[in-house]
Amino acid sequence: MNPIIRNILAIMAGSILGGLVNMGIIMISGSIIPPPEGADITTMEGLKSTIHLFKPRHFLFPFLAHALGTFTGAALAVYMAATHKKFIALLIGIMFLIGGIKMISQLPSPLWYAALDLGLAYIPMAWLGYKLVKRA
Repeated sequence: MNPIIRNILAIMAGSILGGLVNMGIIMISGSIIPPPEGADITTMEGLKSTIHLFKPRHFLFPFLAHALGTFTGAALAVYMAATHKKFIALLIGIMFLIGGIKMISQLPSPLWYAALDLGLAYIPMAWLGYKLVKRA
């Protein structure tokens, strides 16, 4: 297969898998750590108006969703890519980081969470996915 086509498919597959992992973790998070009493998590407006009720434990699964989604997406992309594996992994990380920045700007969250999420869940996890799969 042409390396360019293979790299494009790797990026697409990594983005899709990462998004599915992210969504899956977010979907199960409420059954593991229930939202605070009175919090409306069904709409963005509801989240905005009740985010002040959230404790640090409520931010664990969103962070894990972002980190593991980015990690698995980058790892799959590196595994599938023909060339430029580090670049492709970091591209996945940048794409997810842009989504994270958009989410942080739309949904106000505590500063500590924004810094942790944007600083550790995207580029470092993409790099880790690259390093672990590159060795295999």
